[in-house]
Amino acid sequence: MPLKIADATLSTFNAVFEKFKSEAPNNKSNFILFLADIEPSTNLSWCPDCVRAEPVIYKKLESSSDDVALLRAYVGDRPTWRNPHHPLRVDSKFKLKGVPTLVVWENGEVKGRLEDHEAHIERKIDELLNANK
Repeated sequence: MPLKIADATLSTFNAVFEKFKSEAPNNKSNFILFLADIEPSTNLSWCPDCVRAEPVIYKKLESSSDDVALLRAYVGDRPTWRNPHHPLRVDSKFKLKGVPTLVVWENGEVKGRLEDHEAHIERKIDELLNANK
């Protein structure tokens, strides 16, 4: 099955997340990947962990035989993300500490997560995918 991807910036997150939540019951698995913004000068994320993790995560999600939805949520540039009052850091649902963070979204709540230093490890991604079945 094709991977359904939706993108949200910090300013569009709430609206895109509401749509994602309303469509979640139609999918076998739903994931949210919190990422650092892309630097226009390099076309890569300013976060080296994001650059390393993204291709591995996409490969794993695309190889799933289930209907999988992925919301890519970009947290902003480095100064925006570093602010301790960043909306996604203080959000009671997500409590983000780092990027990338891959979250399993099930029945209206976070059911599992991989954070920055482990989000690129294939075995950990497999465990997160399989725990969701």
